Amino acid sequence: MVMKRYPNGIAGEFFFMKRAPSPRPSSIPICSIKHHSGNVIDFPIVQDLSSLLWVVNLGCIDLNPWYARCDDIDRPDYLHFDLDPTEGASFGQVLETALIVRDALASLKIKSYAKTTGSRGIHVYVPIVRGPLQKQVWAFAKDFSKELALRNPKIVTAEYRIAKRPSRRVLADYNQNAWNRTLASVYSVRPKPAATVSTPLTWEEVERGVRMADFTMQNVPQRLRKVGDLWKPLLSERGRVNLGRFL
Repeated sequence: MVMKRYPNGIAGEFFFMKRAPSPRPSSIPICSIKHHSGNVIDFPIVQDLSSLLWVVNLGCIDLNPWYARCDDIDRPDYLHFDLDPTEGASFGQVLETALIVRDALASLKIKSYAKTTGSRGIHVYVPIVRGPLQKQVWAFAKDFSKELALRNPKIVTAEYRIAKRPSRRVLADYNQNAWNRTLASVYSVRPKPAATVSTPLTWEEVERGVRMADFTMQNVPQRLRKVGDLWKPLLSERGRVNLGRFL
């Protein structure tokens, strides 16, 4: 996991920290990853309550895991689309774009799952067969996003360069699939005054419309008790979608 630390709370500056601090409890496992620079960085592995409480104690609010497991960090378990509104775009447009992504994936017989980012957008995830390299997954996401933008130019953009990115559109950010990139994980609390939470949604909820303010630390636990963990099927379906047939 990449640590995003807020030593002075949500109103203060934050910084990203990859290397697990030392000294640290012996119970915190690490994943040693060699980067293109040649540096080997020991990332902390957060997989139980004690390691979660440890990173929270370091001032981590939202949690930013890798998309691949430690035994093969080049082959991710997920393809995803980070849908963010550009200047002037509404959250309603983000929801509409999420449905466009869902339907386009469904036309390829690919099942997808949605969650709020907890900030301004929506994440659409696809559990994939572990096999394609991260660069191949990124290339598929890029081609898919650019095709969506061509077919839906009034609402979707795949323009990564900020200076050329049109306003009142929703960015289908394929670059978050690149190696070493991370997104806020499911159920991450975000550094917002309302303590909004990155929360799984049903597609029916996306169609009906929701507000980001509906999902906070105060009400998400109650929602979990009522509807259960909507992300559990995604975890159990890793390896169901063979992305290799499109590469």
